[in-house]
Amino acid sequence: MDIILQILSGVFAAGPLLAMLGASLLGVFIGALPGLNPVMAIALLLPLTYSMDPLVALGMVAGIYNGSMYGGAIPAILLRIPGTPAAIATTFDGHPMAQRGEAAKALKIACWSSAIGGTASAIALMTLGPLLARGTLYFGPAEYFWIAMFGMASVGVMVGRDALKGLIASVLGLLLGTVGLDQLSGSSRFTFDQPWLLGGLDLIVILVGLYALPPVLQLAEAADLKGLPASALRLARVRLGRAEVLALVPTWIRSSLIGIAVGILPGAGGNIAAFLSYNAAKNRARDPDRFGKGAPEGVAAAECGNNADNAASMIPALTLGIPGNVVAALVLGALLIHGLQPGPQLFHQAPDLVGGFMVQMLVTSVLILAVGGAAATRVFAQVQRLPGVMLVPTILVLMAVGVYVINGRVVDLWLMFGAGLAGYLLEKLEVPLAPIVLGMILGPMAEQGVRRALLIGRGDPLHLVSSPLSMVIAAATVGFILWPLLRRLKPSRRQSARRSDR
Repeated sequence: MDIILQILSGVFAAGPLLAMLGASLLGVFIGALPGLNPVMAIALLLPLTYSMDPLVALGMVAGIYNGSMYGGAIPAILLRIPGTPAAIATTFDGHPMAQRGEAAKALKIACWSSAIGGTASAIALMTLGPLLARGTLYFGPAEYFWIAMFGMASVGVMVGRDALKGLIASVLGLLLGTVGLDQLSGSSRFTFDQPWLLGGLDLIVILVGLYALPPVLQLAEAADLKGLPASALRLARVRLGRAEVLALVPTWIRSSLIGIAVGILPGAGGNIAAFLSYNAAKNRARDPDRFGKGAPEGVAAAECGNNADNAASMIPALTLGIPGNVVAALVLGALLIHGLQPGPQLFHQAPDLVGGFMVQMLVTSVLILAVGGAAATRVFAQVQRLPGVMLVPTILVLMAVGVYVINGRVVDLWLMFGAGLAGYLLEKLEVPLAPIVLGMILGPMAEQGVRRALLIGRGDPLHLVSSPLSMVIAAATVGFILWPLLRRLKPSRRQSARRSDR
C-alpha cells in the first residue's frame, strides 16, 4: 500500500503532471506532421533528460509516445498520408470518410479509439508486468545471458523483411557495446588510445544519430516548399450518437486484445497490430464490402489496435529487457541514462519508478481525449500548412544542441553525424536499426551473464544450460535463429515434391 501511495504522489506531482500534458500536446503535433515520428522525437528528447527527475523524463516519453500515435491519424484521415507508419491502416476508411464530408467524425472516432486502446494497453502493463517480473526472481547468470541472447535474436529476426540483415544488425550492436573498459578485468577494448572511448560509445549520441538524422535527410530529399492550403483543412463540428458508440464497442474490445497480444511479441509493432485489427473487424462485419469505402469500424479498429500496442510493448522491455518495438528500446535507453539497468532486476531495484511509468502510460492515454479533442484537432491539422523544408534546419539545431550538452564534447557531434549517416545508408539497404540499439543495450548484460556463469561452472560451458529454465530460453533462442532458415527450405521441399510428382 505504501509503495502505491508513493507512486501516485510522484506521478501526480506538479512536475511530472505538466510534463505529461505538455508532451502529449507535443506528441500530437509531431504525429500530425508527415515525416516526423515518435521515434525521432523521443531520440531528440533523451539528451535533454539527463538533468531531469526520472519521472519527469519518463512522463515526457509516455506523453510523446501516446500523443504521436493518435496524431498520425490526422494527416491519414485528411490527406491519406499516414503521419506515422502505424496509421497506414487508418487511411483505408478514414480518408474516404473525409472525402464524403465526415472528416471531423472520423477524427473523433480515431481520438476515442486511440484513448481506449492506450488505456487497455496500460492496464495490461500494470497487471501482467509485475507478474512476469516476479517470475524473474528465479533467474541466475545463465538465464540472464540467454534472455539477452533471446532478445537480440528475436528482434533481429522479427524486425525488417530480411532476418539475416536483422541478425547482422544485432551482431553489429553487440560489437559496438564492447567498446570501452572491460567491466570485469578493467582492460580497454577498441579504444584506439582515445580517452573519450574508455567509457564506451554514448548510447544517447548513437540513438539521436540513428533515429533523428535519417528522417531529416528524407525531409530534405522530399523538398516540400508549399505545404497545404487552408481550404483543405476545414472541419465541421460533429457529435457521435449513442447508437454509433455502442456499435463500435465490439471493435474496440477485439482490437484492444489484438494490440496487446502483438505488443508483447518482440519485434512486432503498431502497424502490425493495426492491420490485424482492421482485418479482424472486416472479417467479423456483417457487410465487409463497406470497408475501404469509409466504414467507421475500420477507423476504430486501426486506431484502437495501434494504440493498444503502446504500453503492451513495454511488458517484455521492463521485465526482461526485450523491447517490443523501437520506442520501447528508446525507453530502455532513458532508463540507462538514469542509472537503471533494464531487465529482470529492474522491478526490484526501482519499483516506484517502474510503477510510476506504468501509471504515466495510463494517464497519457486518457489525456488524448483532452488534447485530441475537436478544437485541438483543428489546431493540429493546421501544421499540414508548414513546408517540410522549414523543419530540416530546426531539427538539425535541436540535435546538435541536445547532443553537445550531454558531455560538452565536439567529438560527440561527429559521432552523432557518423551514426546518422550510417543509419541513413542502412535504411536504404533495408537493414533494421532497432537490433543495433538492442545489441548495445543487452550486450553488456549478456557478457556479464556468460562470464559469471562460466566462473560458477568452473569453465564448463554446459553450466549455461544446466537448469530447465535456461534450457527452455536457449531452445527458444536457437529456434528464433533457425526459423527463417527453415521457412526458406520449406518452399524448396514443396518444389522438389512437385518435380518428383511430375
